Amino acid sequence: MLCTPAHERSREEINTEIRDFLATRQDHALTRNERRVYEQLLTEWLAAPQPRRPHRSMT
Repeated sequence: MLCTPAHERSREEINTEIRDFLATRQDHALTRNERRVYEQLLTEWLAAPQPRRPHRSMT
């Protein structure tokens, strides 16, 4: 987890990791350590470049 810098991972990859991480913890609140991991993932997701959307012509 968190082994690749944000500039090398897409937001989709990080989002999948966040979802997988949280899915395994559905039955309990996050511990302090788990919360730190989640916050690191969220920070990485926010720092990752957003995908460019194609420009749509108005014609």
